[in-house]
Amino acid sequence: MKVIYLHQYFNIPKKTGGVRSYDIAKHLINKGHTVEMVTTNTSLSNSSGWETSTEDGINVHWFHLFYSNKLNYYKRLLAFFSFAYHAAKKGSKLQGDVVFATSTPLTIAIPALYISWKKSIPMVFEVRDLWPDVPIAIGVVKNPIVKYLAKLLESYSYKKSKAVIALSDGMKVGIIKAGCEENKIVVVPNFSDRELFNSKNTGKEFRAGRKWLKDFPLLIYAGTFGIINGVDYLVDVAEQLLLLKSDIRILLIGEGKEYNNVILYAQKKNVLNRNLFIESAISRSELPQLLAAADLASNIVINVPEVWNNSANKFFDALASGTPVLINGGGWQADLIDKENAGITTHGLTLNQAALKINEFLNDKERLSISSKKAQIIADKYFNKDDLTKKIEQVLFQSIN
Repeated sequence: MKVIYLHQYFNIPKKTGGVRSYDIAKHLINKGHTVEMVTTNTSLSNSSGWETSTEDGINVHWFHLFYSNKLNYYKRLLAFFSFAYHAAKKGSKLQGDVVFATSTPLTIAIPALYISWKKSIPMVFEVRDLWPDVPIAIGVVKNPIVKYLAKLLESYSYKKSKAVIALSDGMKVGIIKAGCEENKIVVVPNFSDRELFNSKNTGKEFRAGRKWLKDFPLLIYAGTFGIINGVDYLVDVAEQLLLLKSDIRILLIGEGKEYNNVILYAQKKNVLNRNLFIESAISRSELPQLLAAADLASNIVINVPEVWNNSANKFFDALASGTPVLINGGGWQADLIDKENAGITTHGLTLNQAALKINEFLNDKERLSISSKKAQIIADKYFNKDDLTKKIEQVLFQSIN
């Protein structure tokens, strides 16, 4: 099987960010299939046009197109449509039996639809976020014409897809509401890569490099500092923990549009470099040390129901490493954490109540140990990488038969 794989923001393990597409492509390569990955090189450089490399057997076609979460709305839209145009041209020249497109952004469907039509091959569409529902819900997309066109593209993409992959049951519900036939949809969540975290990392080296950390309990956030993430929630929690005279330390690691704003907010709340610390993003290969040092990881989002159906990598990485998880929103992840006793949830609590709950949890060694074991059990039971990549391979294979 020859797969033309469209992912605007494809990552390899040595870079920052999620590697779901890498894991899927690598599995396909290992099973004897061919993968042509069409993506962007988002770094700021003097290069232009296309560049090709081979990454662990994956043929990767990089289009030089600068992108940053810090760009304004219109510049981001321009980047989305620019890639859609160039990816359509590139993909139509590649050999393929199926075109596999993964969002976000939703505009990735445009080149997928074109390639599918031009080459008369089936299209499989993977939905990582419910676009345009989420940007509409948080007020990023306000123009009624843009809303209408985005909804039209969404429903047409589902109609023309041979199969649609959703990353959560909540996303599946949203896709059905948009008019997709239920029998087309397959739920394949993100993966917990137990192999990556199955090492003898103790976190001692990570802690030793930070004098402020010592042996204090550590709560971390490792991910994007974006509007929907609402990382300032942990700044407010840090303020409450100081009032409780708690010895907990909070570390925020990542990058994004709100990064500097979070720093300023932490300064305003007088918690920065007291009990809350902020560092820039790290590569995926550095995650095992970070999570080995952490006592509690977090998946933080704003209080908007449309974003609760997310399938963020940070959640699955924490489970894979045996790190209990803090969830501050509702939705399927909060339900799973509560049901399986693999961490704590704070949705509906005041900041003071949340801080009390976090403080109590992180100072209960027995409960921490139980939650850590439960996290690894969940990772193996529901989010095994080998099982889930096989499932996607089957979806792609069935689409061409």
